[in-house]
Amino acid sequence: MTEFSVHRGTAVPLRRSEIDTDQIIPGRFCKRVTRTGYADALFGNWRDEPGYILGRPEYQGATILITGPHFGIGSSREHAVWALQDHGFRAVVAPSFSDIFRGNALTCGLLPVQVPQRTVEAFWEAVEADPALPVTVDLERCVVHGGGVEASFPVEETARQRLLQGLDFIAATLEYDPDITAYESSRARWMPTTTVPPS
Repeated sequence: MTEFSVHRGTAVPLRRSEIDTDQIIPGRFCKRVTRTGYADALFGNWRDEPGYILGRPEYQGATILITGPHFGIGSSREHAVWALQDHGFRAVVAPSFSDIFRGNALTCGLLPVQVPQRTVEAFWEAVEADPALPVTVDLERCVVHGGGVEASFPVEETARQRLLQGLDFIAATLEYDPDITAYESSRARWMPTTTVPPS
């Protein structure tokens, strides 16, 4: 997993709320179990709409999505997170997230940045006025800012530390390999054991 400490990039102002995971990536695109290859499926049902925001040239290359409340409601599909990441997003800024989506995002390295609705609206206006406006998401300080808008955001400390170090759950567990090995060596020989594959 890629480390996340301070990210600076441009943003997409997605003025929608109650975006569920089937809108993020429709079910017909969820036939693979790999984490890549979903960029073209992101918001797949909206792509033919006039003025589709991700298709607009001024928002190409944006790495921060700024959207409305209750983002990621619906099914628990990890594909929703993978599609956002595959498109290039490193963070999603919203007033609220589905608990399951938030957990999946933090597990996969996509940062959910929860800020008040008024902050989201201020970011929307700033980014619409200047699509090239740099927005900074600082996980070290838990602050997002850009264009005179600034807000702090909450992140569970264990998830924050994993993101700062670029560790998924398996890598974080393997940090305890010496302790695990010591414990296993002290168990009765007839009991089941676990082994760490050679690196």
